[in-house]
Formats: sequence, structure tokens, C-alpha cells
Amino acid sequence: MRELESLVVASGGACRMLGFLYRNLLNEWSSEQLWRRFFSDPSPWWDHRFDKTNARFPDFKHKKTQDALWIDARSTPRWVRSELAAMAPIAVQQSAFSWNAKMAKYVEGGQFTEAVALFELMQTQGVPPDKYSFIQVLKACAGSMALEVGKHIHCQVIKSSYGSDVFVDSCILDMYSKCGSIEDAYNVFKNMPQRDVISWSAMIVAYAKSGQGSRALEIYTQMLQELIKPNSFTFVGVLTACTSLGALEEGRFLHSQVIENGQESDPHVGSCLVDMYAKSESVEDACKVFNDMPTRDVVSWSAMIVGYVKCGQGGKALELFQQMRREGLEPNNVTFLGLIEACTNLLSLGEGRHVHAQVIQSGWETDTSIENCLLDMYAKCESIEDARELFNNMSKRKLLSWNTMIMGYANCQLGEKAIDLFFQMQCERVEPDNITFLGVLKACSSTQALEHGKFIHEQIRKSKWKSDTFVGNSLIDMYSKCGSMEYAHRVFDSILANDIVCWSAMILGYVKSGQAEEALDLFREMQCKAVEPDPITFVAALNACAGVGALEEGRLVHAQIIQSGYDSDAFLGSCLVDMYAKCGSMEEACEVFNNMQLRKVGAWSAMILGYVECGQEENAIVMFKRMLQEDVVPDSVTFIGVLMACSSIVALNDGKLIHAQVIESGLESDVFVASCLIDMYAKCGSIEDACRVFSNIPFRDVVCWNAMLSGYAMHGLGKKAIQLLEWMLQEGTDMDTASFASLLSACSHAGLADEGVYYFETMTPVYGLSAEVEHHSSMVDLLGRAGHLHEAHDMIKNMPCLPDVSIWQALLGACKIHGNVQMGESAAKELFSLDPEHSSGYVLLSNIYAAAGKWSSKSKVQNLWTKRHAFKQPRYTWV
Repeated sequence: MRELESLVVASGGACRMLGFLYRNLLNEWSSEQLWRRFFSDPSPWWDHRFDKTNARFPDFKHKKTQDALWIDARSTPRWVRSELAAMAPIAVQQSAFSWNAKMAKYVEGGQFTEAVALFELMQTQGVPPDKYSFIQVLKACAGSMALEVGKHIHCQVIKSSYGSDVFVDSCILDMYSKCGSIEDAYNVFKNMPQRDVISWSAMIVAYAKSGQGSRALEIYTQMLQELIKPNSFTFVGVLTACTSLGALEEGRFLHSQVIENGQESDPHVGSCLVDMYAKSESVEDACKVFNDMPTRDVVSWSAMIVGYVKCGQGGKALELFQQMRREGLEPNNVTFLGLIEACTNLLSLGEGRHVHAQVIQSGWETDTSIENCLLDMYAKCESIEDARELFNNMSKRKLLSWNTMIMGYANCQLGEKAIDLFFQMQCERVEPDNITFLGVLKACSSTQALEHGKFIHEQIRKSKWKSDTFVGNSLIDMYSKCGSMEYAHRVFDSILANDIVCWSAMILGYVKSGQAEEALDLFREMQCKAVEPDPITFVAALNACAGVGALEEGRLVHAQIIQSGYDSDAFLGSCLVDMYAKCGSMEEACEVFNNMQLRKVGAWSAMILGYVECGQEENAIVMFKRMLQEDVVPDSVTFIGVLMACSSIVALNDGKLIHAQVIESGLESDVFVASCLIDMYAKCGSIEDACRVFSNIPFRDVVCWNAMLSGYAMHGLGKKAIQLLEWMLQEGTDMDTASFASLLSACSHAGLADEGVYYFETMTPVYGLSAEVEHHSSMVDLLGRAGHLHEAHDMIKNMPCLPDVSIWQALLGACKIHGNVQMGESAAKELFSLDPEHSSGYVLLSNIYAAAGKWSSKSKVQNLWTKRHAFKQPRYTWV
């Protein structure tokens, strides 16, 4: 109210006093109280001149604006008006307070540019700024992050009489910190002649918000050493610093100081404590603080909800939100952001839609951050249609929105739509960033869109992201997955500073493209350049060794893993087991497995698959049972491995027990596991169980259909195979080369020569598939069994590819059935030229000679067989 005392303005025949009051004062003071405040005892400048006996209360006509109160005393006696004019300490025609009121209104409304412009106009009009003028314009500079303008205002403050005012200095400090110039803020702070708690707190908050939490704690320690008592604003700043540092112990110490200073009931401090404990993964302490808070506003509830989300307890976050609503509190944007993130982490589409409905009900649906968070939730929950509808209805689509949608399409294996959206984004003149390029390159990788990838690469080359390491790695990955390792290597060579990430991406690229030797060469080159490999590099190198069976190289990599201190890495241990198993050294695989401190499901799966690949199927089943005894939950890869073992040794009973485990694990709908079950039952002679498994698959892809076709082929059920094929086509599933291989095999075993020829001849013109060696082998077998030996021989001569052992063996088998010695000899000659030790060939040729009564020729074949050590491995069955 001192401003009202010091501002008396005389103008014409009226006296006008301008008071700059905040709303709470406006509501508390009546006209009479204001008059008494100015004209009653004791008054420093009025008492000796005012005649109290004749005094009366004038009829004040005042109007309230947002920030100011005007008092019009037209009914005041003339002598009073003249005395007021004479006694005023300053007589100014224009007052800074009217300008300050307008500036404050602009600042409060977020119109920072207008506030700065008004300040400049005020000076142009010759009105000298006062302390409050500087405070308002500095707030405007802070809000608009106008650093250069703020520095200019700072210079004006220094030249004025307010250069040492603690409030103005605090505003300058705050302006510099919000504009990101922490050094300037600290220079102002250390040069302040007097530093009160507001200055210290402003400096602490500045460091905390700029990510310099340690420095904020240092300033707080200095403040305590100077015996400055912290307030709630101080604790908010220093607790924010502890949150960013994850400094739980320091946070607990501050909590004790909060209690000592009696600030534990402050809702802002309480919310910061909840946030600090939650983000430090001490959710129990966060709950205790939250439950002990006397008053909990929406900030406190939001902090607790976000805390649960950050600790991975999304379900509790959703429960707390329901409790919050029952207490009648309205959520804000922070609440909704936490809830949407909880639904995203839980992949709970239903809850996400419910939260979305509440967002609309609360009027937050146009908030850009919430829109983008919802977009991300729908995309990660694989509800891409909902995501696209939300995207199309967004009022303002920022770059983040485009990136989220493109990445969502890429993650949902809808690469074509991701690429289309990328080009639409450019048509709308939205400039892509590195995240955009990562998403669209992933889309190009999944769709093998090499030409689109090259076009995007050219755009990257012209942008500022050409030297970005992650973008470079994505380009390498895209080119390698598209089978263009030459371009991948060009990208690799173009990166100026190849770090370990680039080397790993390139080595993995060679491994994925099937060029294991080149991957190992690059791994050696990397070591020659003294680049230290990381776990990902070692994984790539081990996969390369496994791909080419390079056991010695794998042992060297194993030694390097031990030297680098990664031997306790569980994933690397699984890769080592896999490498030794694929290289045929199950002893070393067992040794690595037994020495592993933590054996996760990946290691068990690697051992089981290793035993299967090495022909030790019984050990694979034993390993699976041991895994269950140690309470390790098998995954789909584990089941695939052990079911392959059951198929190989025809272990039907074990297979049925494993089928029960599959159902218990909820993996019966997994297409790969279901396909292995069908294959296992078919190979174990139980085609009815195979059909039952097939019928219970909710969503069948081509792998499932092929497994069932193969099962019918094994059992010689050609007509059922053809019926299944027709059903498959009616369901809209496209056939692949494996489908035709199984169908032709089924026709061959069932003697359906005409049907087999029909499907073979329609394979290319109707279905667009090229016949491979296995298809020709099935056709030779089909024609040969039907007695069409010359047609079979002509097919071999007219093949677009070179015939392999299986084709000549099929023709030789047909010659045995039909007793064609001449063609049998010709087929055997070609067969032995490809594989001189092919035991089945000798047996078939020997039987042909025996059936024809050519005993001398049979003896010659048997002698040659013995000479070449082509002994046939005895077979057995448990059926």
C-alpha cells in the first residue's frame, strides 16, 4: 500500500490516485478502509494539515481492473484537492504504474512479446521505468527466452538506481537461467551485495533445471553455511536436483531437513518428495510421503501416478487414478500423460481407450503432448487403425507426431504405409529429423525396398544428419537386409569416425546376409585397428563362427570374451553354447553351460537345439526335463527344439507330454510351435492328432498349412493334401515353394500322377513361383513311380538347374520298381559321379541287377561298394 501513499496525481479539477494492487488486497479493502488508510492518524505528511472535524468520507467511485484500482475523488472538497496537489511528494503527469499494470496483464496472459514492446513504448513516451517495470519486462524475457533483450534490460538496470535491488537481481538471475545462460546467472548471483533466500533458491532451481544437479547441491550447501534458512521454493529446487541425479541418500537427508523446517505439509514440497523417491525406485517411501500429506492436490496425485509408472507398476497407477477420481479431483495433463504411459507399458489397449475417453471428457484432447502420447500408445498396442484415425484428426501435427506414426507402422510390419507416410510428410513440407530417418529406414529393411532406401539415403546425404552414427548404422542395416552389402560397406567407409557401434552393425550385416567369412575378416580388421569389441560385436562374431563351423576361430573369440570381462554375460553365454553346438563340440558347449552363473531360458534352448543338431535327441529331451525341474519357464524356441527331438526319434509319449506343457504355457497358438506339433505327430504316425492341432490354430499362416501338407505327404494321403490345398486357397493364404514341394510329394506317394503334373505345370504361370531342385526331384519320383521313366529322364535333361543327388536317386529308385536296367545304370553313373560313397545308390543298383538275374554285375557293384567304404547306416524305429 506504500505505492498508494506516494502516488498522488493532480489533474484539472479532480484528484486521481492510482493504486497498483494484487487481487487479494482488492478484495480485502473497502472504500472507507482505503480512505482511512490515507487520511487518518498517524500520517507522515497529512496529519498537520487535515481538519478532522470537517472531514467526511468522499463518495469513492472506483473500478477494478485485473491488476489495478482507480480511485476517483471528484466529490472531495476543493481545499482537500488543492492540499493533495501541494503535499504530493512528486507531481508527475504520467505514472509508470499504469504501464506496469498493462505489462503485468500481458505477462500473466503469456503475451511476452507484447509486454517487451510495451516496455519499449513506455520509454519512448518519456516515462522512466521503476523497479516493477524492470521486474515485469524481465519476466517477459524469461518467458519468451529472449536472451539478447534480457541482456539489454540488464544493462539498463545497472545504469538505474535499482542495480542493487535484491528483487530485481533475482529476476535477472531467473531470466538468465530460463534462457539457458547459467554462467550469466551465476555471475549475477555472486555479484549481488545482499543475497536472501529468494536469490539462493533461484540459483538452485536454475542449476537443477539445467541438468546440473551436483552444482545445485553445492549451492544449497553454501546457503546453509551462510545460515540462510531454506523455504519451500528452495526445497523444490534441491529435491529436483536429487531426482535428476538419482541421489536417494541425499534426498532422504533433505527430507529430514524439510521436516525440521516445518515444510512437510507444503503440497509442492510433498509432490517433489514423492517424485524424488519414485524416480529413485523407492516407491515405498514415495507412498509413505504421499499417504502422510495432509492436503493432496492434483500435482501430488500426478506425481504418485507417474512414480508408479516409472517403477513399472502401471496397474497400481491406474488404481490410484480411480481413487483420485473418487475423491473428486480433476486430472491435469501430467496425470493423463502418466496414465497413457502406464497403458503403453502394460500394452493394455482397453484401458488406453478408456483413458482416451476421459481425456476427451476433461477437454485435454487438443493438448499436443497428450495427442502424441496417445498416438504412441495405440501404435505400441498394435492398434494402428486407431493411431491413424487419431493422427488424421490431430489439430496440429508436429514432427513428433509424424515420427511416432512412421515408427508405429514400421514396428507393426507395415513398411509400405510407413514409406508412404514419409513421402506425405515431405509433401506437407515437414522437415524430417534423425528419428524420422531411423523409422523409414527400418520400414525399407522390412519390405526389402532397396530403391526407396537409396532415395532416402540421398536425402540423408544432403541433410545435417549425414554424420549421425545411428542413422549410419540404420543405413548399414537396411542395405544388408536388402542384400546389398556393397552399398552397406560404402556407408561404413563414409563414416569418418567408425565407433564400435558402426563396426558391430557392419559385422552383423555380413552375418545376416549369410557372408560369415567376410564378417570374421571384418572382425579381425577391427581388432587390428585397436577397436575394443563390445558384447554386441562378440555376439556377431560368434554367430559368424557358428555359420561356417569355425571352431578354432570361435575358441579365440571365447578367450577374448573372458579377457574383456564379459564371460558372466548371460546372453553371450547362450551364444557361446550355440556356437560350440553348431560347430559339433557339445562337450565344450556343456562346459560353458555348466559354468554359467545365471542360466536363462536362452541358454537352455541353445543346449537343446545343439543336442538336436548333433543327433543326440535323447539328451535334448533329458535337458528339457532338467530345465523344468529347475523351474525355468520354456519359451517358443525351447519347445521347437524339444519337439524336433521327439520327431527325430519318434518319441510320441514324450511329445504328448510336451504338448501339454505347450498348452500350459499358452503357446499353442504360436504358429511355429503349432507347426512343430503337427510335424511331430505326423512323423510319429498320429496323423489324427496332427489334424486336431491344425484345426485348433486360430490364425494359420503358410507355415502351418505347409506342415499339415507335409504330414499328409508322409502318410501318402494325396487326395487329402489336395483338399487341404483348395481350403488353403479359399482362406486367402498364398502358396509358396514349400507348399508345392509337400503337395508334389503327397501326389507322388499316393500315385496321383495327373494331379501332380497339373499342379507342377501351373506353378509358374498361375502362382508365379519358379520350380526348384526339390520340385523337379518330386516330379521325377512321381513320373517314375507311375512308369513314365522316359518322361522323367527328359525332365532331368530339360531342367533349368543342374540335377543333384536326390534327382538321380529318385530316377534310380523308379528304375528298380520297373526293372529298367539300362536307365538304372545311366542314373547310377550320374549319381556316383556326384557322390561316390552314396550307399543307397549301391543298394538300389545291386537290387536292379539281382532282379534282372545279372549276378556278376551285382557282385561287381558290391565289390565297388566295399572298396569305397560306402556302408549304409542301420535304421531303427520305435513305432
